[in-house]
Amino acid sequence: MHGRELWSAAQVADHLGLASAASARRTLSRWGVQAAGYERSGGGRPEARYDAEQVRQAAQQRPGRGARTDLKP
Repeated sequence: MHGRELWSAAQVADHLGLASAASARRTLSRWGVQAAGYERSGGGRPEARYDAEQVRQAAQQRPGRGARTDLKP
């Protein structure tokens, strides 16, 4: 395979355990992950594709549930 692995918002949601593609898009926006490109969906509308490696890295760097982000080690 040449190039990077690109995921749809639905694939991102599945990887992150989110309820929907819309939740994945909101989460990625909050994390600063931008679409790497667009492809036509089955209905002909452009659908964002996200770099899988960027998604994985952003997910690893997020704080855990209830993590105190105001405290510095």
